[in-house]
Amino acid sequence: MNNKHVLVLGNGPVGQTTALLLAKWGINVTLLDGRPKRDSIGSKAIAQHRDVLDIWEHVGAGANIAREGLIWSRSRTFYGSQELFCDTYFETADSPFPAFVNISQTRSEQLLDEQIAKQPSIRVVWDRTAEGVSQNDSGVTITAVAHDGSRTRFSGDYAVAACGARADELRKEIGVTLDGRTFEDRFLICDIKASLEGWEGERRFYFDPEWNPGRQVLIHPCPDSQYRIDWQVPAGYDIEQDEASGGLDRRIRQIIGETPYEIVWKSVYRFHSRVVNKMRVGKVLLAGDLAHLVSPFGGRGLNSGIGDAENAAWKLAFVLHGWADESLLDSYDNERRAAALENIAVTSDTMDFLVPQTPEQKEIRTRYLEQALTDPAARKNINSGRLFEPFWYTESPLTSPNPGRPFAGRPPKGTLVDPGPGVILPDAAVTVAGTEHRIRRLAREGMILLTGDAADAATFEPLVRRVGNTPVSVLKISDIDPTGSLQLQLKPSAHDVWIIRPDAYVAAVCDARDPESIVASLRRAVGSAFCGEPQPEPTPPLMTRGSARTYAA
Repeated sequence: MNNKHVLVLGNGPVGQTTALLLAKWGINVTLLDGRPKRDSIGSKAIAQHRDVLDIWEHVGAGANIAREGLIWSRSRTFYGSQELFCDTYFETADSPFPAFVNISQTRSEQLLDEQIAKQPSIRVVWDRTAEGVSQNDSGVTITAVAHDGSRTRFSGDYAVAACGARADELRKEIGVTLDGRTFEDRFLICDIKASLEGWEGERRFYFDPEWNPGRQVLIHPCPDSQYRIDWQVPAGYDIEQDEASGGLDRRIRQIIGETPYEIVWKSVYRFHSRVVNKMRVGKVLLAGDLAHLVSPFGGRGLNSGIGDAENAAWKLAFVLHGWADESLLDSYDNERRAAALENIAVTSDTMDFLVPQTPEQKEIRTRYLEQALTDPAARKNINSGRLFEPFWYTESPLTSPNPGRPFAGRPPKGTLVDPGPGVILPDAAVTVAGTEHRIRRLAREGMILLTGDAADAATFEPLVRRVGNTPVSVLKISDIDPTGSLQLQLKPSAHDVWIIRPDAYVAAVCDARDPESIVASLRRAVGSAFCGEPQPEPTPPLMTRGSARTYAA
């Protein structure tokens, strides 16, 4: 019976995803939340990226969330009353999911709850706010307080803290600081329900419209004839006073005219660009808004938090199952804090363009907007938010660089990056033992070696044994790729050995004729400090699945 146990603090999307992924790895989870129950209020984070849908599909929810979500294919940008340009989305990718769907965070949470209810290894506890954290070599203990003041202690091998932006006391208790800056301007957010013909499939962004002079407005379509409207408003804005005076109604009418509408939810936010100074403190990993806060332009908050969840889950599972040393967890901080810093840089640039902080920034913004009215080449300077992209682990300590497949940086908008070390594997459809799979789904069962035609799968068993008991599957690319789609994207040589991590990122591309490079790259991919000991006897395959051979203890 498995007695490995992780505490997950926060029953929002990041905590839910962490719990579900750990359960898939056979780890018991206690999922704590300070609220008395699920509060399904407001849209909150709405733009879910295809790679997040892919992760959610691995735990049973992605297709349902995508099916209910709204796909938007146009992004129109205006300056005053004039349209500057219209971008059409999205780039093609080998994926069953669209680039983005719009769906409320609250609905995504409900669909994830349905999957959690099916998992006997996940225990959900409401009305328990994490108050104290203590840890030692054997594990971590959380003291949680209920609304009636009673306290309960929960213990586990590790904890993932994902209990949201407002958990300042918990950050102090864990021993981290939340560094960065806060923007003074507020943003008013309203979800409205209205029939707006022609608006269903497009995102609209207005710079300095006459009905919000000197500031911006963003409009997103959502399912069921709902629209999310974000107004930039001045510091000190009072939503209750605005609504009582009729100002809020006037704001909405300036956009939709006399169309009948209903306000579903409203709120006011201050935006932040902040990240904790470390995302691992001993046996506690920090994730989501607890660890990093960004402005919502570009949809980088929730989407990046789900990246935290997957990164944390597979590494905790590998450590708890004895497939890697605890030093692997150091790479969580390295990889996910780097992702957070990239998001901070991107969204801070956006906020400096939307809300200029200096006279020079304001002058530059005005000049760029004026130029874009007549010069298409100037449109590249307009920053209304760069949409979320997965972070590439090209400089991770787990990644083995390959000079023949260098990372050339982010490609132009609308194009895909070439796969290579540090980049996520294209999600091609493959066939193994007569059954069709998605390649990323297979990767999430362990580690994969994808080999070229000249590589002999039988030679990898002694190499894998030298790394320890890490589960590794071996698949010949041409055997599993009858359509040639994966080969077209990877462009493998006959002697290639692609090492794929359990989150479907490429850890290395090696040469089958250099076994020492394969062993070194496998060791690095599970934490360079963990080398493992050779087994005294040959390790039998866990399974034989067509052309796949999997080696593990």
